[in-house]
Amino acid sequence: MIAGANARSNLVIAMTTAAARHADSPQTHLDVACTVCNCVCDDLRVEVAAAGARPIEGACRLAEPWFAALAAAPAQPQALIEGNSASFTQAVDRAADILRECQAPLICGLTRSSTDGLRAALELAERVGGCIDPTTSPSQTASTLALQSVGESTCTLGEVRHRADLVIFWGADPVTTHPRHFERYSVDAKGKFIPNGRDDRTVIVIGSAPSATSKLADEFIQIPPGGDFEVIWALRQLLRGIELPPSADVGVPRERLQQLVERMAGAQYGAVFYGTGLTQSAAPHANVEALSRLVAELNAKTRFTVRGLGLAGQAGATAALCWLTGFPLAINLSRGYPRYGPGEYTANELLARSEVDSCVVVGSERVGQLSPAAQRTLRCVPTIVLDYPHVSPAWDATVRFTTAVYGVHAAGTAYRMDDVSIPLRQLTPSSYATDDEVLRAILAKLA
Repeated sequence: MIAGANARSNLVIAMTTAAARHADSPQTHLDVACTVCNCVCDDLRVEVAAAGARPIEGACRLAEPWFAALAAAPAQPQALIEGNSASFTQAVDRAADILRECQAPLICGLTRSSTDGLRAALELAERVGGCIDPTTSPSQTASTLALQSVGESTCTLGEVRHRADLVIFWGADPVTTHPRHFERYSVDAKGKFIPNGRDDRTVIVIGSAPSATSKLADEFIQIPPGGDFEVIWALRQLLRGIELPPSADVGVPRERLQQLVERMAGAQYGAVFYGTGLTQSAAPHANVEALSRLVAELNAKTRFTVRGLGLAGQAGATAALCWLTGFPLAINLSRGYPRYGPGEYTANELLARSEVDSCVVVGSERVGQLSPAAQRTLRCVPTIVLDYPHVSPAWDATVRFTTAVYGVHAAGTAYRMDDVSIPLRQLTPSSYATDDEVLRAILAKLA
């Protein structure tokens, strides 16, 4: 019996040692989703070791440094109050005190949150009677306003991959901003009805200046800066068979415009992707609305779709807010129900007009895109910041929480640029709370 007990003891020790070695050895995860850009590529192979998560296949030149910065980030306290280390409970108490005393709070950022975090942010905005607005780009805001005015002829990226024989990039440079867009969805990808990939497609780039994408296109049509609206309106006129008057000069030869219209109308399936170059005008939504109208009219002759490329997280933030409140952005909850006011309740404008007395920033990486006046206000009011370990706000937050990263430290859901939801898995545990957990802790304290 003693010999048997020793044998069992030795077996337990051996199994424990083997488990410890296995825990220390790198583990490879397949089909990992990357949230660095709006493509949300979900085919990465990621190796997780003691040093952190490292992509070993599938990562683009944007994803590689992002994962590297996350792995190399020094350990940070779970929370800071006035720049000093604090416990999670102390920080939650201080954040609740700030929100309890304020009259006009704003919750913004939100572009790196999962749907659970967005739901918690909305509940907090409702509890404190504040405004909530994703810190989106002008392109995303213009897309939303145009969609509400004229609708949108759209599709999934999978449909573009399998069917599109004509792909147009208008004011966009996906080679720079969305490096794997060509490979996975639009240009090089082989599809069911496009078996030869790039050889079966025509790629046209339209913009005011050459770009990395235009160098790889079959044709580059250069238009005057700020001349998008006039060019689109001329294309609509030609599509209807109406000759341009001799006095009309949109900066592009009319013969070339006529050729473009014929190519668009003659495509089996066309897809146009637009970027920030289309929205750099005094009325960006007017340009997107004009392009949407052109695509709608093309559908009388063939199948054509339009989609904005956008920036990381924008699709998820606006989609989640829309199905939770009926509105995608610029929402005021001070009366106990959602009110929609682009320009009136947009984060940048509220801050620029100093109509905010406190601010909750869930992910501060887009704060640099706010106007100088908005950033000045942000430095003057009490702020509560929830951010990744390797991102530091450009100002001293009153309370700062270091949060886990969805898709690395925590499971969640992200939205691709075509509004398709992509599940995110936990690759490695973290001692940091998620933004959902932080916001719900503040909510509980307010209750």
